[in-house]
Amino acid sequence: MATAGFCLPSDAAGPAPVINEVAQGTQTGPVKVSVSGPLQVLFREITIPPGGTTGKHCHHGQLVGVVKSGTLTHYAPVYPGGVHVYRTGDSITEGRGYVHEGRNEGSDPLVLWATYMTPEGKPPAETDLDKCDRPH
Repeated sequence: MATAGFCLPSDAAGPAPVINEVAQGTQTGPVKVSVSGPLQVLFREITIPPGGTTGKHCHHGQLVGVVKSGTLTHYAPVYPGGVHVYRTGDSITEGRGYVHEGRNEGSDPLVLWATYMTPEGKPPAETDLDKCDRPH
């Protein structure tokens, strides 16, 4: 049973919660999250086999994720040269509107834990690129 980092009052009654940390990553820069409400929050485990891809898409909100295992090659106009590689333990953020694609160009499965913060009624990932704000 893992409860490290979870604060319980000294007079708490009943059984302690069970907390399983599933992934942890490091984000080197500041993270701003701004999504118009009402907001829906979705948490996914995404497994991409070697040679697989997310396909080109954008988001109407924001995504914060952690590479649990494997390597994510991320193609997006927000990087110098248009590409950035994320490895196990790295954290990734994806903002609103721009078209991007994640690929597993490695030899092992890629497992990504992702939290989507999206305006209610919008899909977590938009595949109709005409609905994206920025060029594709």
